[in-house]
Amino acid sequence: TLHGVPRLGLSSKFGPLVKKYRLAEKLSQENLAEKAELHPTYIGLLERGQRVPGIDVADRIAKALGMKLSVLIEEAERGS
Repeated sequence: TLHGVPRLGLSSKFGPLVKKYRLAEKLSQENLAEKAELHPTYIGLLERGQRVPGIDVADRIAKALGMKLSVLIEEAERGS
């Protein structure tokens, strides 16, 4: 938060989108982490908005979900 106002930028929307698509693909956090070569704890923190991935990690997550990073970013920009 900045002066008590919650941050609602792209980074705050990315984690929930990852969770949405992970569940749609019927993947556990562990499955997604393995496919993206990340630690399962990181996926959980990301989905809860406690971590913000760098662009390369975000791209690995998108690819592990079978999609392009640009699709996830576009959806985050739309506020879905």
